[in-house]
Amino acid sequence: MKISIIGTGYVGTVTGVCFAHLGNEVICVDHGQKKVDMINGGVPPIYEEGLEDMLKAHAGKNLRATVDYDDAVRNSDISFICVSTPTDEGGKINLRAVKEASRSIGERLKNKSSYHVVVVKSTVVPQTTQSVVTPILEEASGKKAGRDFGVGMNPEFLREGKAIDDFMNPDRIVIGGDDPKAQAIIKSLYEGYECPILEVDTKTA
Repeated sequence: MKISIIGTGYVGTVTGVCFAHLGNEVICVDHGQKKVDMINGGVPPIYEEGLEDMLKAHAGKNLRATVDYDDAVRNSDISFICVSTPTDEGGKINLRAVKEASRSIGERLKNKSSYHVVVVKSTVVPQTTQSVVTPILEEASGKKAGRDFGVGMNPEFLREGKAIDDFMNPDRIVIGGDDPKAQAIIKSLYEGYECPILEVDTKTA
């Protein structure tokens, strides 16, 4: 499948490289040209055991990076939002990057005729996908979620230092979707995994 990964931090880089390793075509998106150049050169922007070798095997083949949202969304079937969600001193989550990514994707969906799935993988509190991401996507695109495009939630369970192994050999996979078509597309990415796959709505995921 053709996948775009929004954000090349810890979660985004590992997710993108592992999906490429599974045989998908992956486009990573980041605002920083330096990170984009590193990834395209086979140099990971973070350290993770096994990541450099895996990235070198796929960079320039079925994985590339860009600063161009138009390119990434137009040339993919599914977009994973993997941007950072830091917390403030009071523990409140900052969703600025998630909102920006949602709006940027939505603006590109406006001119896209094919069905596209947007999946939140960033760490967020329950209902964020439904109450924040979906409304922004609908407003920016002028389209309706569940009809014109799909929305899902696929939380990550990655331990630093063991993230590649956790992605490739998970004890479970959670797929949240608020329409059956989106859920089925997300699930198809994990064909061949032998662990339990839990299919729920986005709030539960």
